[in-house]
Amino acid sequence: MPVRVGTSGWQYADWRGGLYPAGVPQRLWLQRYAEVFDTVEVNNAFYRLPERSVFESWRDRTPPGFLVAVKASRYLTHIKRLRDPAEPVARLLGRADGLGSKLGPVLLQLPPTLQGDVELLQGCLARFPGYVRVAVEPRHRSWWTPEVRRVLSSYNAALCWADRRSRPITPLWRTADWGYLRLHEGRSSPWPRYGPTALRSWARRIAGEWGPAADVFVYFNNDQYGAAVLDAQAFSRPVR
Repeated sequence: MPVRVGTSGWQYADWRGGLYPAGVPQRLWLQRYAEVFDTVEVNNAFYRLPERSVFESWRDRTPPGFLVAVKASRYLTHIKRLRDPAEPVARLLGRADGLGSKLGPVLLQLPPTLQGDVELLQGCLARFPGYVRVAVEPRHRSWWTPEVRRVLSSYNAALCWADRRSRPITPLWRTADWGYLRLHEGRSSPWPRYGPTALRSWARRIAGEWGPAADVFVYFNNDQYGAAVLDAQAFSRPVR
């Protein structure tokens, strides 16, 4: 399906008794997750980049067609702040390539204090080979310039659309022939759920911008109390 819907991670204790029935051991959670969703965004790679063998294990434990999006290490985005990207990008891909055909996009979530810098962005994107799709999630408003949009477009890198409290917190630019959306926090009850009106609004935006053929990755990051699972399942219906 062109629109893939999943969650940001799968190892959450809150999901016991919901997505993960009683008696399913944690070592089988990924297999259970992949019975319901066809993609996942790996957040723990941001904090500690797994060894290649871990990525290979994820490849082997998921069904054909499953895709894993990888959040880039904070060493690249928050410590180096995109400077000298050659070694961090090579290390990331040297391990994440263990996913083989199941490697989805790489997400660069930038620190909220990192201000717009076209040269830094271009230098980093240039280090990714053409087979890797890169999404960029800036979090400082100084990034919202025509020059940044042009650089993203020139590398077919997707501006990550982001939502907090059921409202866009980024421009809704289409900078690539594919899309990436992260939903961080809804405003429905119980918190942090998304309500049906918000979900329909995002479904309409995707349909209006992309149409039925483009690949769009949608990840719910409101993992508390299993909200992400329920919202991702609800969102899958209006976009398919």
